Amino acid sequence: MNRNQARIIALLSAAVILLLFLLSGRLWVRLDLTKNKAYTISEVSKGLYREIADQVTVTYFVSERLSRAHPMPGEISDLLREYAAYSRGKIRYIQKDPGKAEISSGVEGIGIIPQQIQLVEKNEITVATVYSGILIEYLDRESVIPVVFSLDTLEYDVSTRIRALVRDVEREIGIIVGDAHKQLNSEYGFLYEELVYSGFRVRQISPGEEIPPNLPALFVLGGAEDLDEYSQYLIDRYIAGGGNVLFALDGVFVDMGNLEARAVQDKGLLAMLANYGVVLRPAMVLDRTSLTIRYQTQSGYATIIQTVRYPQWLGVREDGGNPDQTLTARFDGLDLYWASPLELYPPPGVDGEILFTTSDQAWLQDQWLVASPLYIQYFEEEAEATRGKKILGASLSGIFPSAFEGRPRPPREGANPDGEFFGGEALYDPPVVRKPSRIIVVGDADFAGALMQTNRGEERNLGFLIKVADWLSNDEDMVAIRGREGLAGRLDRIMDEEKRDMVMALSRTINTIVIPLGVIVIGVILVLKRRAKTSGVAPAKEGSSD
Repeated sequence: MNRNQARIIALLSAAVILLLFLLSGRLWVRLDLTKNKAYTISEVSKGLYREIADQVTVTYFVSERLSRAHPMPGEISDLLREYAAYSRGKIRYIQKDPGKAEISSGVEGIGIIPQQIQLVEKNEITVATVYSGILIEYLDRESVIPVVFSLDTLEYDVSTRIRALVRDVEREIGIIVGDAHKQLNSEYGFLYEELVYSGFRVRQISPGEEIPPNLPALFVLGGAEDLDEYSQYLIDRYIAGGGNVLFALDGVFVDMGNLEARAVQDKGLLAMLANYGVVLRPAMVLDRTSLTIRYQTQSGYATIIQTVRYPQWLGVREDGGNPDQTLTARFDGLDLYWASPLELYPPPGVDGEILFTTSDQAWLQDQWLVASPLYIQYFEEEAEATRGKKILGASLSGIFPSAFEGRPRPPREGANPDGEFFGGEALYDPPVVRKPSRIIVVGDADFAGALMQTNRGEERNLGFLIKVADWLSNDEDMVAIRGREGLAGRLDRIMDEEKRDMVMALSRTINTIVIPLGVIVIGVILVLKRRAKTSGVAPAKEGSSD
């Protein structure tokens, strides 16, 4: 090769390198070997550019100190860069350090919340104020994710906000707290905060208040004993007009003070559900796949606190979900408290699906309801007669028959009868144009409340409830995004004692006998091979030279 050829090859190589460098901003190649592709955005997010008319700007505000000390900001940045890479120029990604003087004063004003964390720098532990939040802008609209410290729901949070900004619609959901003794900000505070963080505007609707017909979705939490006929009537009209509802209702009431249980005295809400195709029985489900409960007893002057396995609190497992239904295709399990079983009888024109069930080791308390751990010896009185898998959650879709068909509008409790009737005749509201609706029923109101933190079930329960909100709002593709990387399962998944003992014995055998013996055998084989090679080499003659 002469000098001219060498120069040409060098110039061509430099040109190829420069071209690859220029293309690197547009091409994105990434190898993701995780089970559910947690580090790669889904096809739904990759296709968002089809909905975007003008450019969306995604700005990641992250402190440089945090980026140096922890790998998570880099992973967040990589995921956000994927949006820009697949958007065909419709999404622009920017990363800024709020620590710089020109932006530090305004970053909190847009809603990015500072966090104090411990950082290890130069072998010293220091407490630092850092930022890690995202601002999404489209035209004159913007949305903020105030704090981001994981990838768990990041794609969901970004994609839902981009779609809401582009469509210029506010994600809204209504909540009716049906039980008179419960409040939204106390009993259901965790749910409220999670809905707001997920981008929903939460509208509390009081019992008896008119439900806006354009409300995308509604949660009815409890109320079988307290919602009057007029409140039921308004919910029925909302469903008839195409409204979508989650009913989280109790069939059994348990007094939290003394854990005494009794069947719920239905005011008509459970009967209305039966009209739609779901029967909620006034029985209590118990299961081997259960949670623990702490309770205290007195022995003389001593207070004894005990923690026991409590079959009335159900740890619904991942394999209890219906893999053919969007909501439960990637089911993380749920924690339920004093749940009641469901039975499905969909009327003509309505499709019913089971969402999740107990294990096949569940049973019922039907004739005699016992909830107190003090009477644990009575928990299995009806086990032999009722053992088997029970339905705990179900979905219904279609045009539902009205529970108030041909009936006048019922009067409101406490209202002046003259205001409800005209000329001594009952008033009939104009008929509603019937539209397809969606209904989800869960036989437990407490799973959406504060009890979810008792056994650290808030991630599972809140994750499922956000999926429900999206599914009811007809955002099924967003349901598939959330929680693509499944949570770690429980450690007590094998409930059969014989099977569990067998697996534990096998595990001990492998770890204490098979693996050590394998290491010894491999070592012996390597030593014998080395000796064989050494013995096969002839000794060098004395005085010989290389």
